[in-house]
Amino acid sequence: MADQRKPTGKSGKPAAPRPAGGTPAGGKPAPGAQPGRTVAPRPRGGEVATPETEGYTSLIEPRSGLSEVLAPVGGFGVTLSNMFRPTVTEQYPSEKVPAKPRYHGRHQLNRYADGLEKCIGCELCAWACPADAIYVEGADNTPDAQFSPGERYGRVYQINYLRCIFCGLCIEACPTRALTMTNEYELAGPTRAGMIWEKQDLLAPLRQGMLSAPHPMVEGTSDTEYYQGKVTGPDDAQRAWVAEHRPDDPTLPGGAGVEAANVPGPTAAAQAALAAAATKQGSR
Repeated sequence: MADQRKPTGKSGKPAAPRPAGGTPAGGKPAPGAQPGRTVAPRPRGGEVATPETEGYTSLIEPRSGLSEVLAPVGGFGVTLSNMFRPTVTEQYPSEKVPAKPRYHGRHQLNRYADGLEKCIGCELCAWACPADAIYVEGADNTPDAQFSPGERYGRVYQINYLRCIFCGLCIEACPTRALTMTNEYELAGPTRAGMIWEKQDLLAPLRQGMLSAPHPMVEGTSDTEYYQGKVTGPDDAQRAWVAEHRPDDPTLPGGAGVEAANVPGPTAAAQAALAAAATKQGSR
């Protein structure tokens, strides 16, 4: 036989019955609610959105006449207008159209105006990389091997282009603007090892007037003057130091010139040869 006892509270007295769903205790049922469950009020027939409030005036002019009849066809206006235009096809690789100025291509490690490297080996670019494509090892500058202003420089710098997604977060994290991205996009290769670019492959070429590193900083300056762009080129003391330690340096006055000093790294050279061969094969 079923238990016919009524539920009791903590005091032993019968518990008050719970109000039906949608009915507040001691009040009237909510509009649209049914006893025993809670339901949302249904919209009235024909409504697909919240009705406009009273006094609202739409800023869109209503269509009328011929414009209302042609409205479905107006959506194809762009398609129809392009159907009668000549087709423009880029004849790559015979004709290489320059990329947009802000295109994210291959990375580059920049230099200061006197030839010293901007990279200080802080590894912030490696920490910011979401694909873990950058590997950096920093080292200390010495009086006989000054590669960058300040105390540290990037001794090892690698970018794995099999992982790189060209998002640009690394260049945003660089505090000295040492790492930027060029417009070069031909980075395909036949081997996986050939897609790992080293520091020598990524260094920017020397420009006219620069001295190849290492060499001391400009006399009377610190790394702050370099960061602020106050160094505009090498001085006589730097040229004398390079002439004493590397008398055959091609960047010295009277040397072979920066063309002889700008020797690309092995990976960059192999990539350039591969791109040139592909361009020759695909040219018409």
